[in-house]
Amino acid sequence: MHATPDPGTDLAASTASRSRGASRHGAILVTGAGGEMGHGLLEAFAAERARREEAGESFPAVVAIDLRELPESHRALCDESFAGDICDDALLERMLSSFEVGEIYHLAALLSTRSEFVPETAHAVNVGGTLNLLRLAAAEARTHGSAVRFFFPSSIAAYGVPDLATKRAAGAVSEDQFLQPHTMYGANKVSGENLGFYYANHYRKLAADRMAHPIDFRSIRFPGIISADTVPSGGTSDYGPEMLHAAARGEPYACFVRPDARIPFMTMPEAIGAIRTLMAAPAESLGRTVYNIQSFNPSAEEFLAEVRRFFPEAETTFEPDLARQSIVDSWPEACDDAAARADWGWAPTYDLASAFSEYLVPRIRERYAR
Repeated sequence: MHATPDPGTDLAASTASRSRGASRHGAILVTGAGGEMGHGLLEAFAAERARREEAGESFPAVVAIDLRELPESHRALCDESFAGDICDDALLERMLSSFEVGEIYHLAALLSTRSEFVPETAHAVNVGGTLNLLRLAAAEARTHGSAVRFFFPSSIAAYGVPDLATKRAAGAVSEDQFLQPHTMYGANKVSGENLGFYYANHYRKLAADRMAHPIDFRSIRFPGIISADTVPSGGTSDYGPEMLHAAARGEPYACFVRPDARIPFMTMPEAIGAIRTLMAAPAESLGRTVYNIQSFNPSAEEFLAEVRRFFPEAETTFEPDLARQSIVDSWPEACDDAAARADWGWAPTYDLASAFSEYLVPRIRERYAR
């Protein structure tokens, strides 16, 4: 069971009490660190630490939280790791007794497919957990007198285009259109985006002792993410990578969307790079809190053609699942990422062809050769 945060808990007071005692170490906190995105961020922090230490500069401690004990490959990249629920105040208090958090990467979430089976649990974890981390960030900001930088990974699931005709006519959709999602996961992501905006700009608006802008909240609304290193786990956008991994293993695959289904995608290394670039951007350059990005947007049929360029014997058929297809149909065919390009220099590394030839196929062939 997930602990329900007590809205009366005064994290600011408890953090202040700690700060008067033993000194705490400055830290970057990564929640949901056990996933591939978490691992990628931990690797990026380890590389940056090495560069800074070589230049004689300091780097904050890196603290990880995941529901389960992290594998050794992840733990080796952290200064400290905790296993437990982000909705558990006692766990967060234990972490805060040793670390002063100045930056948060909040990746922990119940993902899209699972969320549709247990929507109330998804809301408790995805919205309740985000609220808990935002409260923690605001309390830490009050203690050390400066805003806590907070990254929240949003999703194309935040969109809810009403019908297929509208989707096809809409073209590239901006950050502020069609925000009536068709899934609990999407609704949770919109809630997280709005909570972040509130905590960054309006938190405790009527309080006489309020701190203005305690959180520097930044979010990317990710498209489907394709990885060469992780086997897809049944997510709604996983039909593309499922095709590719099945072909590489020499196994048949029945694609659960129509051949003409089209949504945007990017690779996992691009996603990690985008997070780091956004979080390094000066606050004054950012005109919004939530940004679209994408790299390419093939139809399922076009994706399969690319798979067959490298695996010509791929046994792929199309057997649309009406429920999952309806979710994909509610997501845009393309996302307008002009704001990200202008504000913090976002640019994709790959198009569809180069993603296959330079990243996906070489890594996947090596994986299955082992």
